[in-house]
Amino acid sequence: MTDDIKSLDELNTVAEGVTSLEALVEVAEPREPVRDELGRSYATGKRKDAVARVWIKPGSGKVVVNGKDQDVYFARPVLQLILRQPMQIAGVEGEFDVFATVKGGGLTGQAGAVKHGISKALQLYEPSLRGVLKAAGFLTRDSRVVERKKYGKRKARRSFQFSKR
Repeated sequence: MTDDIKSLDELNTVAEGVTSLEALVEVAEPREPVRDELGRSYATGKRKDAVARVWIKPGSGKVVVNGKDQDVYFARPVLQLILRQPMQIAGVEGEFDVFATVKGGGLTGQAGAVKHGISKALQLYEPSLRGVLKAAGFLTRDSRVVERKKYGKRKARRSFQFSKR
């Protein structure tokens, strides 16, 4: 419709024919699930320096990270809690198997990266979960990273110790 409008007068004549605002706004088509031939959804999650590649598929709720069970790879209960958050919020706990490979960073960054990847893969597998995950803030990549060290400084901002004598 906007391709044929060449001038302001044509726009006014088109706008006069439209009675409501809804007619101007295109109706968004519902999102389609994105799955591969094996019925899995794939997403990449990132946090600090860690990058996680995550595949989810319907199953019993088993989570495997770098070939190990989540309880072995992420031994601290806090990190296991971080991994479970997207499933709990979406209300699909125990319905999906998660296979993830993660590189870089420390354990906390890796747990955050896997959480981000699970959230993105869930909303790709089942688009109706997008609103819940987005409202919880799980689809947003946490962009905070370590600041680089500057020359003339001891760390990124910390100066060398001052000596009067």
